[in-house]
Amino acid sequence: MRENVTISYRGAGYEIGRGEHFYGIWAVAAPQSQPLEWWPETPEGWTGAWSRFTAIETPGTIIPVTRHTGPLPAGSVPGGSLPAGPPPGRSVGTVIATALLAAGVVSGIVGLFPSYLGGASLAQQPAQLVPHLIYLAAWSVSAVLILLGGVRQRAGALLGVGTSAVTLGFFLADAGEVIAGGAHLAGPGLVLGLVGWLACAAGSVVAFRLCSPGGLGRPHSDDMGPVVMLMLAALGTAAAFAPAWDRFTLRVASGATQTVTAGNAFANPAPVIAGNVAVMIAVVAVVAAAALWRPARLGAALLAGAIIPMAAQAISALIQVGEAAAPAQFGFSPAQAAASGLTISSGLTSAFWIYCAFLVALIASFAWMLIPPHRAAAQPPRQAPPGEARSAPAPGPVEATSILPPPPHGRGGENAVTVGPDVAAGAGPSAPVPAPGSAAAT
Repeated sequence: MRENVTISYRGAGYEIGRGEHFYGIWAVAAPQSQPLEWWPETPEGWTGAWSRFTAIETPGTIIPVTRHTGPLPAGSVPGGSLPAGPPPGRSVGTVIATALLAAGVVSGIVGLFPSYLGGASLAQQPAQLVPHLIYLAAWSVSAVLILLGGVRQRAGALLGVGTSAVTLGFFLADAGEVIAGGAHLAGPGLVLGLVGWLACAAGSVVAFRLCSPGGLGRPHSDDMGPVVMLMLAALGTAAAFAPAWDRFTLRVASGATQTVTAGNAFANPAPVIAGNVAVMIAVVAVVAAAALWRPARLGAALLAGAIIPMAAQAISALIQVGEAAAPAQFGFSPAQAAASGLTISSGLTSAFWIYCAFLVALIASFAWMLIPPHRAAAQPPRQAPPGEARSAPAPGPVEATSILPPPPHGRGGENAVTVGPDVAAGAGPSAPVPAPGSAAAT
């Protein structure tokens, strides 16, 4: 139970009420006292809060909270939008989504040990093993969050969808090696990896469709700068992914040296290039969706799904630098390398470090999205006089309407409507704005 919080209205996933000098929106039955979003305790603040609440809540499920309205009982949703049954966090759809993700993770783990490409297994190649382990860890976290239900289920679904969208290109690039080089290159590990990806992607989509985790919306005017920076970071990450990252310096006993770069995304057969391009497109698309996602905190989960696979690629490159390069990679036999005194040193190009800089910018944006938006005015907010408060609607579900009535303190004319910046930036229909003072404390 939250302290010093009065809940006024509750829907299927969110509830709105008053805290100490602010109006806020909380997730239903969430134990933490910190609201997801909040506004100053002013008439404009209540209008903005109500507009936002009706935009993100399922229409027809909003009911006023009375003194006899406590926490939602397990297996029910206010407003009669869903029949009584298992709790939402453990519905049949949730179990199916979790089972698909679990099956995909198991298939991916098993696929680490048989031959993957060209006879070698992923377990024998640390630079390839670590990224796949990171993908599997992200899907595992997604499955756990989905199973927990509530807001965590929404975050888990978005994390799984983002991870699946970006990793698709990596698996397509691996399959492209087989298409370009012949079926003899494919091993059971690659097949199990593809099956695992398909199961994880299917589980993520099932969970996404099940829990309705928000949607795309217009960002607040104060957030336009960070949103633009996030988009630029996505474009920079995708662009810096393409150039060569690996740099090798070959030196012979006579002192002659030669520098060779490798890893250019476009210096590959066409099917492999198609997979790499799919990765770049997916990164930009997922980050763009995350930047516009509302609530922004759930958009952070979608952004994490894009960051994790790309961070895994950077880790893979660092691991590869620490591995000894074989002379055969450059067309020298062991005998020729020994006769000429050939030594090979590995390093990373400037493109890799530029990539890391953009990746850090994405991570910083992720942290920014987790901070609840604070729309408080510069002056201390004031409590609206009781005589100016509007009366609440009659008990029962509150139906959404496309008309926004004047706020409690409308001025300037008979039909004047004063709205705060959050209302101007909001999306979706708004319900009539009731007065917040008739709620029962919870």
